[in-house]
Amino acid sequence: MHASIRRAERHTSSTLRAFVRVAAVAIVAVVGATSDAHAAPEKRELPDYDGRGGEPKTPGDVALWVPRTALAPLWLVAEYGLRRPLGAMIADAERAHVPEALYNFFFFGPDHKAGFAPVAFVDFGFNPSFGLYAFWDDAFFKGHDLRFHGSAWGDEWLAGIVTESFRFRHDDMLTLRLAGIRRPDLVFFGIGPDTRQSMISRFGEDRFEASALVELPLWRASRVEASVAVRSVDLHHGHYARDPSLEQEAATGAFAIPYGFDRGYTAQASRLYGALDTRLPRPAPGSGFRVELEAEEGADVRRSPGSAWLRYGATAGAFLDLNGRNRVLSISATTRFADALGQSPIPFPELVSLGGVGPMRGYYPGRLVDRSAIAAMVEYRWPIWVWLDGSVQAATGNVFGSHLDGFEASRLRLSGAVGIESVGSGDGSFELLIGVGTETFDQNAKLDSVRIALGTNRGF
Repeated sequence: MHASIRRAERHTSSTLRAFVRVAAVAIVAVVGATSDAHAAPEKRELPDYDGRGGEPKTPGDVALWVPRTALAPLWLVAEYGLRRPLGAMIADAERAHVPEALYNFFFFGPDHKAGFAPVAFVDFGFNPSFGLYAFWDDAFFKGHDLRFHGSAWGDEWLAGIVTESFRFRHDDMLTLRLAGIRRPDLVFFGIGPDTRQSMISRFGEDRFEASALVELPLWRASRVEASVAVRSVDLHHGHYARDPSLEQEAATGAFAIPYGFDRGYTAQASRLYGALDTRLPRPAPGSGFRVELEAEEGADVRRSPGSAWLRYGATAGAFLDLNGRNRVLSISATTRFADALGQSPIPFPELVSLGGVGPMRGYYPGRLVDRSAIAAMVEYRWPIWVWLDGSVQAATGNVFGSHLDGFEASRLRLSGAVGIESVGSGDGSFELLIGVGTETFDQNAKLDSVRIALGTNRGF
């Protein structure tokens, strides 16, 4: 989760520009800012002057129907429920000059290097949040960037991030970051591969983190990151709607109270991340390969002796641009592990998890938790607008014991998702997602969960 926060904070100005333009679409949709005066003239069919007929179909154009056929139900939702209506609204917004007006309102200065935007995030099944995102590029001197992101929902849901970045030659960057969050609605279903949606419980968390991150861009989209952080975590009684608290569900025998819940911890952590990516930035074709490796060593310094752990994992993916226009079919595989380095168990928030922004996005964040995980995903991604992509993905995987202990193919699950996402930063911050997840295959892969998320606040 914290890696996704850091990635979402990069290139915030471009992300905010995307958000402003997406907001313009929403405004046009609500107020109907179209009129006969702005209506587009009927498009005249281009005559076949040379008598050669239309442009011939390429092998990539034909291959596009492979993912569309295999993922037909999700693709139909994305195409006719999202892309086409959204495309019509976008055209209306552009003709009404709404994006330009909002852009000039939210961004300041001759070069628009400072600005703000309201943000909101709704992940159904959790409390929503509303707040403000502000940025200032080249603050006080060139290469010095400031960011602020604050969100809230009542006095029990408060979150804020302040970052200060220093950009050097070759796009090297040092980022200092302070983040705090208090929320009462996080979910826990137990630990292991066989948990069920009916075991849902809630717990609260107070988290404060300070970190320093160094980013070194390499060849093409490859990069290396190194960071150090200190985070204080306290866990307590939670609530949301009619769901039981973690203590109440544990009292029924559904699961044991996980280690770390009633004691909290203060972790000192060091992380190293590397990505080898052969792709070029858009609008270049999106074919290529990507390999990610990451490792984090952490220790509880609040108590002695305390817990200590090593988390590590790898992801490998292959991407094929079917027609050279960023209609990309990809396949990827992910493994993650968490090993205890001492006699004490690992606090459960530091275990491996699937769901949320990970490869099994049809599940709630924190839905699947254990000592290791494996997942494979197929995704088809295509541009809807210059700042928006559509995606359809299907994944299989699950969490297991130490080093995939207990792994069996029959204990894997299925996850599917369809949505739209802003582009222009390493991790676009505007998203509409509809996803589903199933029970394990040996539980007949019954539909187990439905997830709907909408908004700009993915960092929390």
